[in-house]
Amino acid sequence: MHQDWAALAAGLSAPLKELRGGAPDVMKGFSALARAALEAKALDTKTKELIALGISVATRCAPCIAYHAEAAQKLGATRDEVMETMGMAIYMGAGPSVMYAAQAVEAFDQFTARGKPTG
Repeated sequence: MHQDWAALAAGLSAPLKELRGGAPDVMKGFSALARAALEAKALDTKTKELIALGISVATRCAPCIAYHAEAAQKLGATRDEVMETMGMAIYMGAGPSVMYAAQAVEAFDQFTARGKPTG
């Protein structure tokens, strides 16, 4: 195992709580933005989480990969859907995205091993 993705996500809980306390208006705005962006309309929430996972790879954000891999897994994404998403991320992000795509698949697999979809 390259990285423990659940531990990475969990390890950010305290720093994110600190950030919410230190910049409450900004974080409330960010939370509202996230809720609006994830609301199912023309695209369902699972598809939006797969898009977020692909963007996480293309922008090389390991903590984002952890959060969105877990969310995609909980919403019932399949490994095949994650692999197609990684193909798009690689296409858009070139070589560095290949390395992060491998990490995103590992993260998704770890969350899948921990439990079945709850969404």
